[in-house]
Amino acid sequence: MKHFLVVEDNTDIANLVAMHLRDLDARVDIASNGKQGLKLAQDQRYDLIILDLMLPGLDGLEICKRLRGHSDSRSDMTPILMLTAKSAELDRIVGLEMGADDYLTKPFSILELVARVKAILRRMQAPGVGSQISGEHIRAGNLQLNQNRRQATITGKSVELTAREFDLLWHFARHPGQVFSRTQLLDGVWGYGHDGYEHTVNSHINRLRAKIEQQPSKPQYILTVWGVGYKFNDALLEE
Repeated sequence: MKHFLVVEDNTDIANLVAMHLRDLDARVDIASNGKQGLKLAQDQRYDLIILDLMLPGLDGLEICKRLRGHSDSRSDMTPILMLTAKSAELDRIVGLEMGADDYLTKPFSILELVARVKAILRRMQAPGVGSQISGEHIRAGNLQLNQNRRQATITGKSVELTAREFDLLWHFARHPGQVFSRTQLLDGVWGYGHDGYEHTVNSHINRLRAKIEQQPSKPQYILTVWGVGYKFNDALLEE
């Protein structure tokens, strides 16, 4: 059974969301303020966190920042779906750059929310982006990727990646040497609804480099092609 956390200070919205999530055969915890939500997220393992950005005590951006900022956090890999005000464009961009996986603007359709939740869960469970072969492995230098388990290791040590970070790394590794612009990466990894969020790609690549590169300032795996975009270093790839 899945376990979700809803961090939302509007009781009616929180209860409505929780009711429909339970229809997905899931347990749902509700936090009505930021401090409570952060504590629950850090103390327990969840399959998904639905996080409102406007919260009393501690706002959603700060929660997202703290959850993604510590590799030893239980929730470092947990997908985050943000709920934002329609006018909060800057907050959505910042939230995505901090590591949120998707967002919905209020007022939102419950059907749309459930569809987004299902899509996020599929990304966590299904084979990675760009591949049609279940259980495939990729080895490049000291980096190993297991598509079926959605697992990354460096010199045999597990690397904790969020769902989106794994999708992005797998996308690169499946197309070694191919140069992708930020717009192409948004289309290929983030999908629809993220036009104009190109800087989010930079933030995710920076976080990936911090996790997989020995010297993030001198990357070996994800290389920058100045003026064009990024590519995976095909010289490291082993057949």
